[in-house]
Amino acid sequence: MVKNTIERDRSTRVGEILASTPMSKTMYVMGKAISNFVVLTAMVVILPISGMIMQFWHAEDSHVELWKLVAPFLLIALPAMAVVAAIAVLFETIPWLRGGFGNVVYFFAWTAALTLPVVGAKKGGTQYFDWSGLSVIWSSLQAAAKGPAEHNGFSLSIESSSAAKAAATFQWDGVQWTASLVFARLFWVAAAIAIALLAALLFDRFDPSKEGWRRAATPVAAEPVESGAAAQMAAHAALLTPLAARTGHFRFGAILVAELRLMLKGRKWWWYAVAGGLIVACAATPDASARGILLACAWLWPVLMWSSMGVREVRDQTSQLLFSAPHPIARQLPAVWFAGVVLALLTGSGFGARVLLGGDWRGLLAWLTGALFIPTLALALGVWSGSSKLFEIVYTLLWYLGPMHATLKLDFMASAPGTAATRVPSFYFALTLAIAAVAVLGRKRQLQT
Repeated sequence: MVKNTIERDRSTRVGEILASTPMSKTMYVMGKAISNFVVLTAMVVILPISGMIMQFWHAEDSHVELWKLVAPFLLIALPAMAVVAAIAVLFETIPWLRGGFGNVVYFFAWTAALTLPVVGAKKGGTQYFDWSGLSVIWSSLQAAAKGPAEHNGFSLSIESSSAAKAAATFQWDGVQWTASLVFARLFWVAAAIAIALLAALLFDRFDPSKEGWRRAATPVAAEPVESGAAAQMAAHAALLTPLAARTGHFRFGAILVAELRLMLKGRKWWWYAVAGGLIVACAATPDASARGILLACAWLWPVLMWSSMGVREVRDQTSQLLFSAPHPIARQLPAVWFAGVVLALLTGSGFGARVLLGGDWRGLLAWLTGALFIPTLALALGVWSGSSKLFEIVYTLLWYLGPMHATLKLDFMASAPGTAATRVPSFYFALTLAIAAVAVLGRKRQLQT
């Protein structure tokens, strides 16, 4: 949500104006980090207010212990938000983390950074390595439960009401804040400031000469303009020959190939090597569960290519040219979608070939449904948001919660054994049709604006 402040100044050319002012890099970057922190703080402030409203709404208790309610947000959430705000700025100052790849990297780094400190706390680790503060909550809960650490677990999940009622309860009076705990949380505020200062050190101050990865456009020399009477052209009547009506048919294949080339543009040899390795691994792995994990990896590899669907027109400022062409919805939009489908079929072909050779027709149809669902979702989110970030976030979350954890209702790839035999593929096929209609409506909205 906040990783766009410097990029917005870069895309709107405001950064070039700011770079010409006496403002230092440190002041500029710290200002961006603080603005990110303010946005995230506004989200955090809503939570304790909602907590008090819910307490009175459910008539739990008429007395509010304000410090116990506010302290976790003040000492746990806000330092964590300061770290996130600083990391967002840091990613924007590193060229290869500035775009969609950085979004994917952040997701996995965030997941690991939430898990490892809690695991370390179970083994007696220090609170200074836990930026999120989850180990503080876990240690307090474990002490209140008065059970051995090896018999207690900690997870963030959504449980049914029946399971919650069946679970054992215990009295928890909240975190007992000590000077050591408070200092550990303030340590992460200082760490956030250090990260922001590092970002200021790496910031290029919108100087294109310092971006070796981006080639500056070669300026075109202006032709000399003649002045005087010799430069004035005599006005005379001109007859224009009418254009003959073309009888050629629409070449869908040529547009499809062009869209595929745009998707694959700029990919290095190692990208194709990894994609080929995943295809071979999917085809050669005999175990169904392992083959499903490999399919999930194969369909995560092109995420940055799918995320550009429906976005390139706005990003490259070619929308006026493309939308003025004949039948932009009936011709260009299906070509973009079909290029995404072809990419999904190619990168997941190892899994599909294995299912086909095994005679599992339901599995093949479920796999085809996944190949249709992914680019359709990318196109719809790209058309409506005008940015690749929304698909990168939504798809990575679905990928992590569904196929990677074999969650049946979220397994849109049908990668887990047994998913193809359920109604889940049929649901995602119907959802794909609905999302496709939403994408068409979004493109119509773009044509009208």
